[in-house]
Amino acid sequence: MFRHLAALLLGLVIAIPAHAFDTRAQAAWVYDMTTGTVLLEKNADAPLPPASMSKLMTLNMLFEALKDGRARMDTTFSVSTKAWQMGGSKMFVKPDDRPTVEELIHGIIINSGNDACVVVAEGLAGSEENFAKLMTQRAKDLGMTQSTFANASGWPDPSQRMSPRDLGFIATRLITEFPDFYPYFAMTDYNYKDRVPANSRNRNPLLRTSGSGDWTADGLKTGHTSEAGYGLVGSAVHQNGRRIVFVLTGMASEAERAQEAEAIANWAFREFVQKTVAQKGTRIAEADVWLGEATKVGLVVSDDVELLLPSLAQETLKANVIFSSPIEAPIEDGQKLAEMQIDIPGIPMVTVPLVAEQAVPKGGFTSRLRTAFGILAKRVMAEVAEMQS
Repeated sequence: MFRHLAALLLGLVIAIPAHAFDTRAQAAWVYDMTTGTVLLEKNADAPLPPASMSKLMTLNMLFEALKDGRARMDTTFSVSTKAWQMGGSKMFVKPDDRPTVEELIHGIIINSGNDACVVVAEGLAGSEENFAKLMTQRAKDLGMTQSTFANASGWPDPSQRMSPRDLGFIATRLITEFPDFYPYFAMTDYNYKDRVPANSRNRNPLLRTSGSGDWTADGLKTGHTSEAGYGLVGSAVHQNGRRIVFVLTGMASEAERAQEAEAIANWAFREFVQKTVAQKGTRIAEADVWLGEATKVGLVVSDDVELLLPSLAQETLKANVIFSSPIEAPIEDGQKLAEMQIDIPGIPMVTVPLVAEQAVPKGGFTSRLRTAFGILAKRVMAEVAEMQS
């Protein structure tokens, strides 16, 4: 068995390299959810102070509790003295309140309530310290390798850290895993018991921006401390259905955050176009089969291959198919056998799995002997050709 690499030119004319976005953010991560394409990375794996953006992990924990029945939207939690005395952004709960889970979701998302986060943490785990430990373990279980938590709110602490990639991951998870709860992130106003109208507005600047009419933002969370600067985990949907998620952090002001977020959404939607480069079942290559009823098997894509490509078409898209050859029978229909690596200018390499076009049973003695001789003959011919070159 040996590793085989075949170079291909896919039948598609695409773009000159996309213009990289020169963001003013200290760290950034931009992801196209529709095609699974990372469009921009800047210090994306650095563990940084997340400020209130870490409330997304608190919400993930709460949404999981709702999903598995540990809590309901009408469940009420008590308010401790610790929660009532929290500083910074608040929902303004008081010790004699019994806020519902739904009210607390509003308070965390719209008011960025540090007090609401403590109420949730104590209600689910008994104490904020226990809840932070559960957050850290859950992040690890989900593959968020650069996330640790000391509290539920994002209050400054040396142990409260998340990378932009991890923030983007949890934002994507909230969108995909909790579609019934995600619409809360698009709400712009909430004033718990009409207590503090001045703190009733959602701080996400993009919720009031429409990207010149061709895209709409619907989430997720801002953050700010003196250590972290101004940050935003955002998501927006283009009128053509494409969705992006992006993380920006370390900016100097609210105005810079708003400007940078709108600019990066415009760039992500206008610099790239979505194209189908291969339809489901398209044969990309074929591989030799060892000791099977057939001597070859087609390598096909199992689903339509949708890629984001730079918007100005000039060059041919190049790809490599990598697999171990020959492939030993039996082979099941749809079995993954290879990978196609597609090199797109200005975007990290895209890898697409290739599967068997049809099943290849193990052959009888005669077919196995014929296959063995055929493959050996090819190797000998290849070695002779190499010696003569």
